Amino acid sequence: MGWIEMGPMDWFQVQVKQKKRKVRAPPGAGEDVLLWRSGRVANLPEKPKYHDEFQDFKKKIRRQLNKLNNKYVHTNVREFSLRLTATKKSGTSHLINHIAESCPAIDGDARINFLATIKKQTGEGFVFVPKRSRELMVRFFIHAEVPFKKIEDPYFLEWVESMQPTFKVVGCQTLRDDAFNLYERMREDLHAELHNLDSHVCLTSDMWTSIQNIGYMVVTAHYIDREFNIKKKIISFKELKYPHTGFAIEEAIMSCLTYWGIRSKLFTITLDNASNNNSACQELIKNHKNALMFEGQHLHVRCCAHILNILVQDDMKIIKPTIHKLRELLKHLDSSVSRMQDFNSMANSKNLPSKLSFSFDTPTRWNSTYKMIVEGLMYRSVLDSYANQHGEVAPTELEWQKVESICAFLKVFEEATLSVSADRKPTAHRFLPLVLQIRHALNDPDWQTSDILKVLAAAMLSKFVKYWDSGFNSALVIATMLDPRRKGDYLNFFYEKTSNSVTEIVEKVGSAEDWLKDYYEKYEGFVRRNDEHMLSHSREGSSSVGSPVLGKRKLEEEFALYKSRRRTARQTKSEFAIYLEEDVEEDSESFDVLDWWKRHAQKFPVLSSMARDFLAIPLSTVSSELAFSCGGRILGDTRSSLTPEMLEALICAKDWLIKANDPLINIPGAEGGNLS
Repeated sequence: MGWIEMGPMDWFQVQVKQKKRKVRAPPGAGEDVLLWRSGRVANLPEKPKYHDEFQDFKKKIRRQLNKLNNKYVHTNVREFSLRLTATKKSGTSHLINHIAESCPAIDGDARINFLATIKKQTGEGFVFVPKRSRELMVRFFIHAEVPFKKIEDPYFLEWVESMQPTFKVVGCQTLRDDAFNLYERMREDLHAELHNLDSHVCLTSDMWTSIQNIGYMVVTAHYIDREFNIKKKIISFKELKYPHTGFAIEEAIMSCLTYWGIRSKLFTITLDNASNNNSACQELIKNHKNALMFEGQHLHVRCCAHILNILVQDDMKIIKPTIHKLRELLKHLDSSVSRMQDFNSMANSKNLPSKLSFSFDTPTRWNSTYKMIVEGLMYRSVLDSYANQHGEVAPTELEWQKVESICAFLKVFEEATLSVSADRKPTAHRFLPLVLQIRHALNDPDWQTSDILKVLAAAMLSKFVKYWDSGFNSALVIATMLDPRRKGDYLNFFYEKTSNSVTEIVEKVGSAEDWLKDYYEKYEGFVRRNDEHMLSHSREGSSSVGSPVLGKRKLEEEFALYKSRRRTARQTKSEFAIYLEEDVEEDSESFDVLDWWKRHAQKFPVLSSMARDFLAIPLSTVSSELAFSCGGRILGDTRSSLTPEMLEALICAKDWLIKANDPLINIPGAEGGNLS
């Protein structure tokens, strides 16, 4: 048993054993171990034979150390109870891992440099492809909304050169051209996807304004593909000439649908409650009645986030003076380090955590005001004590009680707004639970602790009835029934809570089930025609291909369709009758309604086709970031300076580049209702 000294690497010793495949612990360490590293025991892997592998490894290490200017630390490896085999059969991976992970003689920078020189991709070394790097750079500029002129920043150029000196950074104008070319390629891909889509498309639309007061209308398509993935794609961001009449909006929407070739696929359109939007929907139904599903009777979906905003504004007016007092007191504290120190001392004495600073509200975002109120209530006793000691103005006891009552009420609205404005998730099946939740909150006497709050509740309930209690969009009722956790049971529960008599309950539940039956019969025809279309293509394909194997596959596909039709013909009950009779699914936060329909598509082919359309209906025209905003949608300086064509290209391309779980998943620059 001998020891190999590795020249300058005095910190690294290797025990050479000729016969046995295990390493002995240092003298006096006790029982034999296979490998002792940082207190862990592990087997040495079996390795194939290599020629002089260890000698190659020694040379590699020496080269790395030479590059590091021999900056390493001498240490006695025995102190760390570590010995590694160095036979030709044992390979070098464990030796490289020791250097890369746990060798105490290598500092952080040296280890990073070592890893960088030995890192390879699976199967082969790294290959630099300038064209690929250039496209990724374009994608970054679009996705991160970086102004094109930043590409000429000297520090950006130095940064790129430090990573790849041979990469040629293009100029500002070339980058602009590359971005537009990428948008055009992605647009063609989306055009093909929408053309081949075998479900319907739901739209949302909203208005934006540039700093030059130029109006832009954004149109977004929402749909569910064959794999039951919900898709959201901005398909238009164009200037809309003033005045923004219902006719002008209707014309812009139809122009967009015509360009993308999806006029026959329009299912619903979600708009806020402005009068011109109502007129636009009326124009759409009047001019294109025959082309719309059920003659457009479910076409217009009112934006739930907008309705919730309208209700909350009345709520905020009642406590406006109290909010002003609270805001000014928090600003007074936050503007001085010494005041914050005094405040924190008082907070700690009351077993409350210290604060570095306070959260202040934004006038156009009511949820920021709600969060400020919550924070104020948490430190209520401290704020009162501080104000009394220093002669500052704080809310009175009555005002605190009023704020506390309304705060609990606002929490319901915040949760509801987040629920209906979830981005790239189905929301339509949440409609009836949302309505019931808000209705219950408005009728709850617990928060109506004064005559003023009772008047407020009555006013809000009146608006609620105007928008929701007088009738619902039939498509949203069916969407709730297509949630396997609710089905018809929830309809009975809902109408029991909201109706005045048993007769009214029976009548409303019956109407909803009739809607479902009518839609089901319509979709049954869609599915049958789609099956026949697929069968026709299958026959054409098998007749044009001479391969017996391909012909067999086509016959199997035809037989699968044949079985499906036979099974449907034998059924004495329709799909929707069977679906409604089966038990509802257990409710849980992890339940995925689209995944359920994907797994049950073969059992319920017609209903699953319906689910792809009805569950794609968005309840809000905007994402959650904008749902709380009471102000307009404003384009910032950078976006406002672009040409209309480039503006649309960047807005659409950014949206199309967004991936699942993307931290920038909301509308570009949407924070605060602005597009930078």
